[in-house]
Amino acid sequence: MFVNIKLNALLEEKRISARELSRMTGIRHPSISDMCNNTTKMIPKSSLAKICEALDCDIPDILELKKEPS
Repeated sequence: MFVNIKLNALLEEKRISARELSRMTGIRHPSISDMCNNTTKMIPKSSLAKICEALDCDIPDILELKKEPS
């Protein structure tokens, strides 16, 4: 099982760029970009809270647990 970050899809749905989300939350743009590309190894709880607040969403809208492909 692995955690999939769905931030990029959520930003596309809300028509917000990663750079704009960075401005809205104060999170560095490279960190947002890593989350959008699903390459980040960890997300601080404070960053997750800021993203949820800025996008008016809940954690399951951003993160999902998936099974490893066979």
